[in-house]
Amino acid sequence: MTEELATRTMEFHTENAAETIRAGAELLKTLQPPVLMILTGTLGAGKTTLVKGIADALGAAEPDEVTSPTFTLMHEYEGSLNGKPVSLYHLDLYRLESERQVEQLGIDELLEDDAIVLVEWGEKFASIQRRAAGEIVMESEGGDGRKISVKLRQELQQSA
Repeated sequence: MTEELATRTMEFHTENAAETIRAGAELLKTLQPPVLMILTGTLGAGKTTLVKGIADALGAAEPDEVTSPTFTLMHEYEGSLNGKPVSLYHLDLYRLESERQVEQLGIDELLEDDAIVLVEWGEKFASIQRRAAGEIVMESEGGDGRKISVKLRQELQQSA
C-alpha cells in the first residue's frame, strides 16, 4: 500500500462578521479531531472572527468571548462535537520568531484525540506546516467582505 495526499478545497464568501461566524460553524463540519489547521491572512482579515464561529458551534464560547491570543499566544475553549468533549486551541504565533519558541508551546501535547488546534501565523514555521492537516486562507473582498478558502489534505491509500 502506498499513501498519497489529496487536497479537498472549499470556499466561502461572506459579507459581514455575522456571516464569517456562520462560515466558521459550517467549516467545523469538516474538521475531525485531532486536527491542526493553519489560519492565514493579513492583520484584520477575520481569522479570529472565523474562530468565533467554530467556538460557538462547539458550545465552547459565545462569539463575544473569543478574542485574539496575540499577546497570550494561546486560548483554550472546552466544548463538544457529536456528543464528545472537544478542546479548541486558538494560537497566534505572530510574535514568535524561532522554531525553538514554537517547540516550547507543546503543540504535540495539544493534539490529543479530542483537540482542534487553529494556528494563526503558523505558515511561518516548518514544524507547524508539517503537522497541519490543511490551511484556511482569509482574504478581504472590500469592506467587511471575506473570501475564505479551506484546503484540507487527506491521505489516500492505494494498492501498490
